Amino acid sequence: MKRAIMLMFGLLLGACAGIQQRSAEPPKSMRGLDAAAADPAFAEKAYVGKKPGLQKPIERTYKEQPPLVPHAMNNFDDISLEENQCLSCHGLDKYKEKNAPKLGDSHFLQDKTTVSMARYQCTTCHVPQVDAAPLVDNSFVGNVKPK
Repeated sequence: MKRAIMLMFGLLLGACAGIQQRSAEPPKSMRGLDAAAADPAFAEKAYVGKKPGLQKPIERTYKEQPPLVPHAMNNFDDISLEENQCLSCHGLDKYKEKNAPKLGDSHFLQDKTTVSMARYQCTTCHVPQVDAAPLVDNSFVGNVKPK
C-alpha cells in the first residue's frame, strides 16, 4: 500500500514538473506573428461601383442572400436613430422616383409603412463590395443559376 502511494506521488510530481516545463515556452501564433504584436492594418480598398443608380444590381449567389450594395458608400453618413440615407432612395416614398429597389416587405412593421428598427441598420446585412482577392481558396457554389 505504501509503495502504491509513493508511486502515485512520484507520477503526480513528474506530471507537475512536465506541465511547468511546457508552460515556460512562449505561445506560438498560428498566424506567424508574435502573439503580443498588433495586427497589421490592411490596405483600404475602394468600393466597386460609383454613384448610386449607375450600376446594375449584383447577382445573388443563393436564394436567401440579402442584396449586395452595387454602389460606393464612402460619401454616405453613418446610420443613426435620426437619419438613414438608404431610405432617401429605397424608402416607400422615393424608390419609384429614384428608380431604386424598394425596401423589402420584411423590413416593415405590420402597418406596412413604418420601417422596423430591427431592420433599420441596413449595412448589417446589405454590404458594399470591394475588388479584393479571396483570403483563402473557396469552392463555394451557390444555389442560384446565373442568368
